[in-house]
Parts: sequence; C-alpha cells; structure tokens
Amino acid sequence: MEAVVRVVDSGRFILGPEVEGLEAAIAAYCGTRYAVGCASGTDALYLALRAAGVQPGDKVVTTPFTFFATAGAISRAGAVPVFVDIDPRTFNLNPELVAPALRSAGSARAVIPVHLYGGSADMDPILAAARAHGSAVIEDAAQAIGAEYKGRRCGGLGDIGCISFFPSKNLGGLGEGGMVTTGDLSLRNMAALLRVHGSRDKYRHELIGVNSRLDAMQAAALLVKLRHLDAWTARRQENAAIYRECLAGRTPFALPSPAPYQTRHVFNQFVIRSPRRDPLRDYLAKKGIGSEVYYPIPLHLQPCYAGLGYREGDFPESERAAREALALPIHQALTRDEIETVSQAILEFHG
Repeated sequence: MEAVVRVVDSGRFILGPEVEGLEAAIAAYCGTRYAVGCASGTDALYLALRAAGVQPGDKVVTTPFTFFATAGAISRAGAVPVFVDIDPRTFNLNPELVAPALRSAGSARAVIPVHLYGGSADMDPILAAARAHGSAVIEDAAQAIGAEYKGRRCGGLGDIGCISFFPSKNLGGLGEGGMVTTGDLSLRNMAALLRVHGSRDKYRHELIGVNSRLDAMQAAALLVKLRHLDAWTARRQENAAIYRECLAGRTPFALPSPAPYQTRHVFNQFVIRSPRRDPLRDYLAKKGIGSEVYYPIPLHLQPCYAGLGYREGDFPESERAAREALALPIHQALTRDEIETVSQAILEFHG
C-alpha cells in the first residue's frame, strides 16, 4: 500500500522511475542486461517478434500445447505459426523435432519455446537448431520467472525472453503487465521504441508500433512482491514435494518429475496426467477442491487456425496432454493439511 500511495502522490502513472526500477530488477533477476516493461505478457511476445525482425508472412516454429497468446502473438505480427509436438514428460517442445520443422518450413524467422508450468524447455538443442537455420529464439517464459535450465535463468537463454505479470503467475501484479528481457541492446531499443507507437521523439513516429506501456502502479507493487518471490518459489517446491510424498506409487498416473536439465522448476502449476481426467476433476469439485485444465484444446485444433490445414492426430502428444492434464492447487499459501486433503481425494477416486 505504501508503494501504491507513493505512485498516486507522484502523479506519474505511466512508465517513469518505478518502471525503470522494475526493469533493472527483473533484468538482474533473469541474468540479462536489459528489460523492457510492457502492458502484458501477450504484448511482450508481440514486441519480441517485431524486435527480432519477424515480418508478415514469415514462419515461426512453436508448440501447439500452450496458452493461445503464444501463437496469437505470431499471427498478430502477420506471421504464420508452425507447430511442433511436445515431450510428454515436460509438456515442452520436443527438441528432436525442431530442426526437422525448421527444414520443412524453409526459412523460419524465429522459434518460440515455451517454459510451460514453470519448467524450462530443453534449450541447448533448440538453440543449436535455430542457430543452424538463422532463426531467432524467443523464450515464452510467462509462467517461468526464476526457473533455471542447467543453472541459468529462463528469459536469459535465447535472444529475447517474455514474462507475464498476470495475477495468477508466481510474480503477479495488481492487474496486467509484462516484460521483455534481452542481452542485446539493439533488441532492447527496438522493443522500447515499439511499445510507444514507434516514437522516440514526441509526435515523430519512426515505426508503426503499439501502445503497450507498463503502469507505474504495477511496477511499484511488483517491486515489493519481487522481494518475496524466492521464498514463495521455495514454498511451491515444498508443496510439490508433499504431493509426491502423498501420491507416489499410489495412483495409476505419473506425477510431475522435472528433467535433469530443469535445475530449478518453479511450479507455476503442478500438473498430473490421468486418462480419467474429467471424471477426476468432477469428483474433486464435489469435494470442494479446485483444479484447472491447461489446456483442453491444442492450438492446431483451434477453430481460428483451421486454415493452416492441421488435423487431429498431427500432434499426438499434445492432443493426449490436452485430454489428460489436470492442474492441482500449488500456490504458496497452501498448508500441508490442505495438500493431504487433495491427495486423499485423488486416492479415493482411484480406489
């Protein structure tokens, strides 16, 4: 509240010192030199694509098992998403399929790996494939602030990273907000220019940009919350461990298990897989236990992408995940007793 009142008293509500302070703090946290605040994680993806030189008609390789914004930003930039199936263990891009997709696409301008649910994609082979084809790598780290790949922070692994501060994220704001992270000054400058209508000098527009400025109120609140993020992450990790303790070997489904390269999984979601996902969800709801399906329709089967020509069966792992994935409560305020209650209900359901 003190931070919010400070902004109100200042009368500076858009960009300004609060935003600059958050940009510096997030860049340091993600291990990058620069960060650019914007209006949402979706806008961060769009700004990153534009900054990376993606033009209308270009192809961009990404996953069909993610929130719509990943592909929607590609389309908004006038480019065409090229989907690649996922690794069933991590729900992220299968790195073995990226190079063949880049070859078949001809010349894809960029690759967007998503660090889904708070665990990093397998970045080394993705980066190698992209470099071999001259493609930029844009990390969708909307759910993965603080996550690490082989000891390095997500958002600082590719050419440019994208973070969301939507309230449900590990570092959530008081509304919408996003951030672009990069170690490249030219990419930083381009993203900063594009977020203010392509104008460096007032009323003089070098590019056709957008209005995507981060509110000072959001930045002030996020700067306060950032001080607590590591403690909150530790609680999420502890909660995941309690779930594994309660459920391991006692259910017909596998529990989330970070891959060796996911050296810091931040558990934005704790996602189990069950062939009886929908009946299980209904059973939990009757017990007063919330859950969520992320995501029930893979992007290649969305009505708006029917024109791309994909069909059911094209990406079997993504389609199976869409049928089986169920996110359980994982937030840092959960108690052990509450996690045991959820676990007991799951065990009861499976008899």
